Amino acid sequence: MAVSLRRDREALRGRYTPNLWPVWIVAPVALIAAGALGWVIYHYAYDHFAQAAADQEPPKPVNINDPLKATVTALTLIGAVLAGLYAYRKQLLAEGDAHRADASQLADRYTTAAEQLGHDQAAVRLAGVYALARLADDWAEQRQVCIDALCAYLRMPYEPDPTAPEHKAGEREVRQTIIRVIRDHLQQPDAATAWCERNFDFTSAVFDGGSFSTSHFRGTVDFGGAEFTGGRVDFRSTMFRGGRVTFGNAGFRGGRVDFGGAEFSDRVDFNGAEFSGGTVTFVRAMFSGGRVDFNDATLSGGTVSFPGATFSGTSFDWGPVPVPTGA
Repeated sequence: MAVSLRRDREALRGRYTPNLWPVWIVAPVALIAAGALGWVIYHYAYDHFAQAAADQEPPKPVNINDPLKATVTALTLIGAVLAGLYAYRKQLLAEGDAHRADASQLADRYTTAAEQLGHDQAAVRLAGVYALARLADDWAEQRQVCIDALCAYLRMPYEPDPTAPEHKAGEREVRQTIIRVIRDHLQQPDAATAWCERNFDFTSAVFDGGSFSTSHFRGTVDFGGAEFTGGRVDFRSTMFRGGRVTFGNAGFRGGRVDFGGAEFSDRVDFNGAEFSGGTVTFVRAMFSGGRVDFNDATLSGGTVSFPGATFSGTSFDWGPVPVPTGA
């Protein structure tokens, strides 16, 4: 990703370089054009004044100063217009240079943040998380790229057990910080730096805690194959609207996943999910429209409950999961 952005940045540096003719060609051509234009204007003005003088009684000779003044005035106006066009073009070029400089700086910031995320020390990785979040706020054109990088980090292999040899010190704090940063950007859909309309790919990520409560997801949200292994993962009062939400083949093996008061207004997919431990609850959740799919889900432990949930215009395929009241 960093290599691709650097390549795009290098391409931008020369993309808008103006292809100008040499001065020794432009200068004579400009002088010839100006002379020809002046000659045409002079003769047109002379004919005009000559006609006006001939129409008078008695006819009067043409005052040579009149066509000369008209010619000079016309050339001055044309020169002023050309000077304005030149200044406008120069301003466009300056703005293009500034835009390319900004894009280059933003690409450098992305490269630095990505390198920080791959650092061995957790403190440096934390700095990379915050750097990417700030960059996403500043770089609307590549906001999705920054979000994808944060989601990709969550999809990387993770061992939550601190006694396991694969466990990395400080890794849980880094991952919880990413979740917290994402949640903070999903609270106000109308904010200029909101991420609500973006897509989030959490496929095969491991969650041992974290809160997405009161978030607004309006794009595609994919938890397919994710593992919920412990702690509390909070989706309370979260709104899933305008995009598909999938927990297909996700594993709920411990802890508590709380969808209390969440609102689902499109398709919700738990197809092939495995409930083998912990608690998944949909207390007072609201399902309206779309389809809720628990087909091929397995329930071998733990609990799945829907107390107080409401359903409106929703079709269901529950598989082995107990059908909630009112479904």
